[in-house]
Amino acid sequence: MSPTTVWSVVLAASAVCFALKLAGHLVPQHWLANERVARTAALVTAALLAALVTVQTLGDGRALAVDARLPAVAVAAVALALRAPFVVVVVLAAVTAAGLRALGWG
Repeated sequence: MSPTTVWSVVLAASAVCFALKLAGHLVPQHWLANERVARTAALVTAALLAALVTVQTLGDGRALAVDARLPAVAVAAVALALRAPFVVVVVLAAVTAAGLRALGWG
């Protein structure tokens, strides 16, 4: 791709993002006050976060990869279920992944 094409795509994507953000600010306030809209927005946020975690945990380009990330996320999920502080969750997941990689797995 030529530099002109790349910059054209970047500028077009920026304009689309700006328009989407502007459209979000122009939505009437009474539409957002609806209970169903608030509940749906919360569920969509959680679903998008779950999808992101899944893709980042199991994705390796165009293939699935089961490596040290999967047990690390599982350890983090257990720590979160046990109500551990967030810093502890992150440290446990990092230590799990680092330990498994040091042992040659993933």
